[in-house]
Amino acid sequence: MRRLISIAAAALALVALSAPARAQKTRLTVYTALENEQLVPYKAAAEAALKTVEIAWVRDSTGVITARLIAEKANPRADAIWGLSAFSLMQMDGLGMLEGYTPKGAENLRPSFRSSKSPTTWTGMDAFASAICFNTIVARQKNIPTPVTWSDLLKPAFAGQVVMPNPNSSGTGFLTVAGWLAHDGTEAGWAFMTELNKNIATYVHSGSAPCTNAARGEYAAGIGLDMRAVELKNQGAPIDIIVPADGVGYDLEGMAIVKGTKNLDAARRLADFSVSPDANKLFGKFYALLALPGVKASVENYPPEFAQRLVQADFEEIARNRDAILQEWARRFDSKSAPK
Repeated sequence: MRRLISIAAAALALVALSAPARAQKTRLTVYTALENEQLVPYKAAAEAALKTVEIAWVRDSTGVITARLIAEKANPRADAIWGLSAFSLMQMDGLGMLEGYTPKGAENLRPSFRSSKSPTTWTGMDAFASAICFNTIVARQKNIPTPVTWSDLLKPAFAGQVVMPNPNSSGTGFLTVAGWLAHDGTEAGWAFMTELNKNIATYVHSGSAPCTNAARGEYAAGIGLDMRAVELKNQGAPIDIIVPADGVGYDLEGMAIVKGTKNLDAARRLADFSVSPDANKLFGKFYALLALPGVKASVENYPPEFAQRLVQADFEEIARNRDAILQEWARRFDSKSAPK
């Protein structure tokens, strides 16, 4: 009897020892603006690499998730940010919202893909740009010429045939507007947008939606996200991907730790993973411009002219002026925005 009791006690002890091991998995609340189809593979890869970390996504478009993070500044609910515009990260950095931490291997990133602070406050993942998705079938039906530059979209043939993202909701919309202002200058940039507005059918609240709209034949031209353009083209959509010869706006997508997180160690491990070659290979399934040199992207049919036509822009200045740009855009053009 005494032997049976001892065996039972030993079994209970083993259960007691194994229970804490299972309970040690840390649940990280991660805010993101990643595309929906990226959430599952990114979560799976991070959890496989980190073992004891569980990713709990909170996902929305760039403008919405940025506004939410800033609104929660005094009482943060996120542990980390993974997959958000560098413009947004720089704005939050200026508000003192990001934890300083230099991930292991961050020194190998391209210099423009990490903050200039030491320790760093954010690190880049990939870059994405604006593009025109041009439906060739609609163009033939309506006798609309193929655009080569942004100014071609001002032609009368494009009246009611252009859709683009609202920059207050979409990071793609904001980087597009910021690109025009950086390339043309403030006065000429706003003048261009005023003329373009005459041909805009609507401003939607997603960076992917315009290319999807164009691919469906709803409009001839969708100003949208390069990743979505390539994806739709690869799926057989009747679109040409136009990279305007006068330059395209672009943004970096990045990762940061939210200051005040109670799961700092786990968040640091996620930051380490985000700058690793394995993570960059994952990013390269969706984007061609990666943070880590030497990692080859696997996305197919990405137009090479993107790399040559990125506008020269001061990211920090754009981040400082982000709110003012968005307010001015809303004052001028928000009446054509789609309902939320």
